Amino acid sequence: MNPPTETNQATDKSLEAMRYFSETYAKRTGTYFCSDLGVTAVVIEGLAKHKDDLGAPLCPCRHYEDKEAEVRATYWNCPCVPMRERKECHCMLFLTPDNPFVGTEQDISFDQIRETTSQY
Repeated sequence: MNPPTETNQATDKSLEAMRYFSETYAKRTGTYFCSDLGVTAVVIEGLAKHKDDLGAPLCPCRHYEDKEAEVRATYWNCPCVPMRERKECHCMLFLTPDNPFVGTEQDISFDQIRETTSQY
């Protein structure tokens, strides 16, 4: 019998929750996903994985000395304070129309995310 392997993928439940949140938030704030939806997929997967592991969607694009402390501080929980205050998304998940990397999409399917992130 093989030992269980740790997965880098989020649970379906968390991934769907973060996918839905991302689409809804983009539409509500007038922002769009990156023109490379692979970036969007990886970021949403990272948020969902943090939701599974830490109980909150901590920004997956930053380094933290203590992730649990950062979750409690809430500053980098998505949507982070820079996004809420100035529409600045370090992860390139929510882009304003004037951003050179902005795409035209505010939707991404569960299957698109899984297809992209299963390659890593």
